[in-house]
Amino acid sequence: MRPTARAGPPPSRLSRSGEPRRSPLDSGASGSGKAAARDVASRYVAQLFTAAFAVLAFVCAAACGTPPAQVSSSVFTPAHRTTAEAARAYFGIRPKAEQPIPFPHKTHIAKKAECVDCHESVEKGPIAGIPSVKTCMICHSQIAIDRPLIKLVTDYSDKGIEIPWQRVYGFTREAHVRFNHAPHVRANVECSTCHGPIAEQTVAERNVNLTMGFCVNCHKQKNASNDCLTCHY
Repeated sequence: MRPTARAGPPPSRLSRSGEPRRSPLDSGASGSGKAAARDVASRYVAQLFTAAFAVLAFVCAAACGTPPAQVSSSVFTPAHRTTAEAARAYFGIRPKAEQPIPFPHKTHIAKKAECVDCHESVEKGPIAGIPSVKTCMICHSQIAIDRPLIKLVTDYSDKGIEIPWQRVYGFTREAHVRFNHAPHVRANVECSTCHGPIAEQTVAERNVNLTMGFCVNCHKQKNASNDCLTCHY
């Protein structure tokens, strides 16, 4: 006859003392294993936060850097040439325009100068135009020639170099907006509507945030078309 099987757990499940072995997953197991798991998870989360903070710091540093020179292209693309440019576009960071000469708009407007005297193409097409140094010298070859700022303008003219004025307003490439000044001038839209109180300023600044909402609301008030192709074409 075969011997009767012993009752109880198999030998492989017995400890040296004869007590059944217990898995760390058993309900009665010690909590040290779970504590260790929580500690590992905590360290992992801390590492994630550290990495995220480092990435954010890098993006902010890149966004605050000097913007690269603009390269014109006839092909629309939402892509960016550098990480810094992408970061600035994402966070809406636009550097303040630093002009080579602090042109005093207030002084010229007080002398009854019109916007179209300098921005000659504003009534003719999409671009208002930045005045050439030759335009400045039409008046300042005779007027206020002893003033320090006028001497700077004259120096550019004598060297045959255009004054490198920096653009203050303008839509980003990603906005895919084609703004046309001429129809707005024909509709008697005041320059200050989009450019702010230029007559009260010296150096031009970005006074108005030209968002899509701003343009749409203005079109509604003036009963102008708000069709997408009005601006996006």
